[in-house]
Amino acid sequence: MENTDEPLSTRDLVATAEEPPAAATNGAPAADTTDDAPLLPEDQAATYRRRWEEIQAAFVDEPRRAVEDADGLVATVMQDLAEGFAREREQLERHWDRGDDVSTEDLRVGLQRYRSFFRRLLSA
Repeated sequence: MENTDEPLSTRDLVATAEEPPAAATNGAPAADTTDDAPLLPEDQAATYRRRWEEIQAAFVDEPRRAVEDADGLVATVMQDLAEGFAREREQLERHWDRGDDVSTEDLRVGLQRYRSFFRRLLSA
């Protein structure tokens, strides 16, 4: 991604990301705003966990392929997360574009989700 003076947003990540291997996407992340709330729907997370176990098991026979598959899976999860946050941002922007006032509560929930995600990224 190029370094510009423009602020980076989740929309930018989704728009510029290379298309990773196809994955099931089941909608936006849960609206729970606690710091340990899941970032992905549980069924989607379970699918990714199963795929990770398959990749790990395949390492013994094909280590290079397993690492490539792991990279693809991580890229897919990162893109799904960015898309979820981009969708939330777009919902807020639709209100602004129509001239609607976005409630402080909507903005508070959005900021809490970003805070939770940010904290988890830094603690990983």
